[in-house]
Amino acid sequence: MTGRVASINVSDGGVPKRAVPACRIGAFGLEGDSQNDREHHGGPERAVVLFALERIGDLRAEGHPIAPGTIGENLTLEGLDWSHLAPGTRIDVGEAQLELTRFASPCEAIGRSFREHDFVRVSEKLHPGWSRLCAKVLREGLVRVGDVVRLERVS
Repeated sequence: MTGRVASINVSDGGVPKRAVPACRIGAFGLEGDSQNDREHHGGPERAVVLFALERIGDLRAEGHPIAPGTIGENLTLEGLDWSHLAPGTRIDVGEAQLELTRFASPCEAIGRSFREHDFVRVSEKLHPGWSRLCAKVLREGLVRVGDVVRLERVS
């Protein structure tokens, strides 16, 4: 399965994250990106957060004021069947390789991206297939908007 990088998003902490055209991904995440709450965000097992552009479009159609980067994802990807992504999947993106480690738990900080502050709309427990995903970095490298994304299922 292949897709592409639709948006690369970074911030000095918090949301929304701003779009950049390219970024190096290191062991602890994207250069120029940081988190306000290091207890619940970041670290080697949650170095990169990913979400689907198609899911953003579907959420907008439901009336949510979401856009790429507003719920804290670093990479907004398109062209993948998001409902089939799960921990254990490896992703080649640009020069980097990531391994999905867990579904990201939604928090109140992303509430402004949802109608009536309904941030649990992207909870994997309540809405399977709609969550952001966290990843660890297996190979560091440069990623650019438009880069091809290739998935490899690991047993």
